[in-house]
Amino acid sequence: MTDFIHLEGVHKTFGDGPRAVHAVEDVTLSIDRGEIFGVIGYSGAGKSTLVRLINGLEPVTTGRLVVDGAEVSTMGEKQLRGVRAEIGMVFQQFNLFPSKTVAENVAYPLRVAGWDKERRAARVTELLEFVGLADKANARPPQLSGGQKQRVGIARALARDPKILLADEATSALDPETTRDVLGLLRRVNAELGVTIVVITHEMDVVKYLCNRVAVMELGRVVELGSVYDVFSNPQQDATRRFVGTSLRDRPSPESLRRLAATHPGTLVTVGIQEETGSSTRLMRTLAEHRVDGAIVYGGITEIGERPFGSLTLALTGEPAAIDGALADLRTHTTVHEYPELAGAVPGSPATGSAPPSEGQEQR
Repeated sequence: MTDFIHLEGVHKTFGDGPRAVHAVEDVTLSIDRGEIFGVIGYSGAGKSTLVRLINGLEPVTTGRLVVDGAEVSTMGEKQLRGVRAEIGMVFQQFNLFPSKTVAENVAYPLRVAGWDKERRAARVTELLEFVGLADKANARPPQLSGGQKQRVGIARALARDPKILLADEATSALDPETTRDVLGLLRRVNAELGVTIVVITHEMDVVKYLCNRVAVMELGRVVELGSVYDVFSNPQQDATRRFVGTSLRDRPSPESLRRLAATHPGTLVTVGIQEETGSSTRLMRTLAEHRVDGAIVYGGITEIGERPFGSLTLALTGEPAAIDGALADLRTHTTVHEYPELAGAVPGSPATGSAPPSEGQEQR
């Protein structure tokens, strides 16, 4: 892969003087040709402005922006039209024409581009078959479900065979099952058509399922950047930890910890589970070697980039020295969270460690 979209020291400011809004500040990142790249952030983080810079709908204030070898940051409007022709957009609210048929909606960018009727019809048929809506060609958007509307939006975005697809909160208006279907379609667009996809979202579940790499934005800046697995397994910034917590839900809240401490005698610890270290197998073997019993009381394992990741919270019972030895061994190959604030919660349950992680699903 090679750099396909490159931003270097990019700033975008709206307005002047003390009322100026710095929507994007000093962003440097590269997106590879053919990858699915996620940009995640809460409202106001600057992620949607970043998309508008990439497709030339907003000019860069300062910095350098290159898309497929073309320096967008120095182009005039006429040149930008050529760049935009290579970029498709998928929107949160679908942006379909309600009075036009599905086929007419998909054909619209082709008609604007001057394609003749026969060529337009052939392309529309091809695209509707690709997105699974060949039987809806004559339906109108009000007759469609949300997922079907977004499939029409994706077909329309692909009409002119773009090299890049920008998906701005494309699943935010959909229910979880429909979201997974639409994300599966975007995977096909990437794998079968070779389209580079940039996904803008505030949902870490979308990033976890779809993306290869992710940039986390906060207050206009990229605060963390890396492979999705690395960002999930070892988040470095508070904003990233909050996002990861909303998706994994594998660690107990303070309230859950207190309930667990009251009902499960022993030392409560949370142990990370990762593919590379064979953590789950090694966890059980380590406990057995130290003659420590470990009851799983909370946790969850998910798949990120087709690799397992998550954590398990256990109540450990055994001799204090044996528990200390088991934890020392576990720390050599995985993360171990301990809870000193729970010491004395129940008789004979010493606990050690860091502040409790985020809300999860209790094992019963």
